[in-house]
Amino acid sequence: MLFTGTRGVGKRAAAFRFAMACNCRTDESDPCGDCRACRKIASGNHPDVIHIKPTGTLIRIAQIRELYHTLAMRPYEASVRVVIISDAQMMNPEAGNALLKMLEEPPDRTVLILTADQASDLLPTIVSRCQRIRFRPISSPRLEEMLVEEEALDGKDAKIIAAMANGSYTAAVKLSRSAWVVKRDWLIDEIVFLTAKPAKPVDRMLILAEKLSGDKEMLSYAFDVMMSWLRDLVIFKYCPNKIINTDLADRIKRHTGDFSTDALMSKIMAIRKAQREIFTNANIRLITETLIFKLSQT
Repeated sequence: MLFTGTRGVGKRAAAFRFAMACNCRTDESDPCGDCRACRKIASGNHPDVIHIKPTGTLIRIAQIRELYHTLAMRPYEASVRVVIISDAQMMNPEAGNALLKMLEEPPDRTVLILTADQASDLLPTIVSRCQRIRFRPISSPRLEEMLVEEEALDGKDAKIIAAMANGSYTAAVKLSRSAWVVKRDWLIDEIVFLTAKPAKPVDRMLILAEKLSGDKEMLSYAFDVMMSWLRDLVIFKYCPNKIINTDLADRIKRHTGDFSTDALMSKIMAIRKAQREIFTNANIRLITETLIFKLSQT
């Protein structure tokens, strides 16, 4: 099976839950979570639930060869052995090609589950041999509920973070644990300054680029914040009730006439381009500096 969907939407958790359902000792259709098999799978200690993930930035052929050796033996104790390959798009070509035969003829009592952000990131020959299951982003209202119930956030902060997380619970949790609302407000201050009409001091732009480029993962969220602000400036003109940063409605209203829709869309596209370039492992500092200067252009 191939599980695809937004990073952090629950693909890996569902794969482990599936492994529990296959091996739970109770007769219920849903895994109990309490029997010996369920506990061992949940703790990552079940010998027949094999989890493969990138070492560094890649899943390498040596990992697939080791998997072949393991699967040549019978399961130790599971009714159904489950192999979970997380971030399967990170397989190098050699590892991907080595996996093909296993997908064509999986060993008895063995299920393979691959997870990836999108099927197009994998070799077509791999995708064609899998049953694809698409995970949709979690709705913002549901994310709000989860953040209030499980992270003890107040409703106001939960609403903001849920809107910023793009349907990803993992992203929402990371944002909630990093004082992200405060960081969001700082970032919006910076982008308002950047996009103001008078010329901006170059040294301040370079300092901002240096701060943002220091953490690749949080940089992605920072770009999302910038994009949400620019999007809100566009949306407010037509559907003010559809803005993301609802707590900043008055401020958005003040700035909504600063730029034409075309100018705002140009800045949004510049951010999207920078996001794509970051995932190609290009020079993050250079990408960020280039973006900051583009955003500063009126």
